[in-house]
Amino acid sequence: MTDFTALPDLAVRTLGGSVAAASDESFAAKENLLNPWAPAFTPATFGPKGQVYDGWETARRRGPGHDWALVRLGLPGVVRGVVIDTAWFKGNYPPHASVDACFVDGPSADLSGARWLEIVPKTPLDGDTAHAFPVSAERLFTHVRLNIHPDGGVARLRVHGDVVPDPRLLTGLTVDLAALENGARVIACSDRFYSAPDNMLFPGLARDQSEGWETARRRDGGNDWAVIRLAAPGSIRLAELDTTNLKHNAPAEAALHGLDARTSSPDDPSAWRPLLPRTALVPDARHRFRLSTPEVTHVRLDIHPDGGLARLRLHGPLTPTAEQTLTTHWQTLTNIRTNKE
Repeated sequence: MTDFTALPDLAVRTLGGSVAAASDESFAAKENLLNPWAPAFTPATFGPKGQVYDGWETARRRGPGHDWALVRLGLPGVVRGVVIDTAWFKGNYPPHASVDACFVDGPSADLSGARWLEIVPKTPLDGDTAHAFPVSAERLFTHVRLNIHPDGGVARLRVHGDVVPDPRLLTGLTVDLAALENGARVIACSDRFYSAPDNMLFPGLARDQSEGWETARRRDGGNDWAVIRLAAPGSIRLAELDTTNLKHNAPAEAALHGLDARTSSPDDPSAWRPLLPRTALVPDARHRFRLSTPEVTHVRLDIHPDGGLARLRLHGPLTPTAEQTLTTHWQTLTNIRTNKE
């Protein structure tokens, strides 16, 4: 895979993505395209529609045209790459596929006036293969359309990119500066053996321990850590460290440090300032701490010595400059999309 696959999957179901419509789903449901887990398959497992596939599969097309699936992204953003995965589809995969994208302001289901842009041209596919396609369009998208030519099955569609939050939902409010849906990201971590650290920043509560960040058992006397680039500069007023579902693998203690990357480098150890001192944690619990921090752009979470965290929330107001920057960025990207091609 290429580097863009390290970016959030804007379409995955756990971030709110949805398959709004499809031309056909005779053999396997369209919703499977956005399942967060790797495609599974059990041979000789038949249901009323035939062999059961963990993917989307259409009927054999006998007339002209092609099949398609319309996906509403869970988070609007700039798409950096698309993965079309035909895992387990070996004799029934589409020979070709393409992807279009568009921007629609708000949750409207009416796409009749949308201007679609082809972001992946019609390209040959192989069976049982994850195909990675970089995308270079510097535009904001809310929907994508997967076209398969003429028919067949696709296990997963991944749409990786940079989250671009709607500033109208953030300005003037106290917000979660560490939320992925607001544009925050984990940019570095010591270990991601069991699960990715970005999981801590997902919306909602973790349903099980796989939906958080968990490291391997540490044997060297050190501690694990993750660095979060906040959605925008702000002052943290409430920190929440959630160990829900981590009953025997929660960290014993945790601490938070912050810095302002506008004036200091994250690579300078002396630039980090304590926000929350090293504090004991208990398993399977939500820990909340009132804070009063200076403006920061990055936060370092240290867990001692290792373990997992289900969610990290860092609530506080944006700076006036940050609000204006978010608004300008959104307007620039949406104006590009609404102008004529």
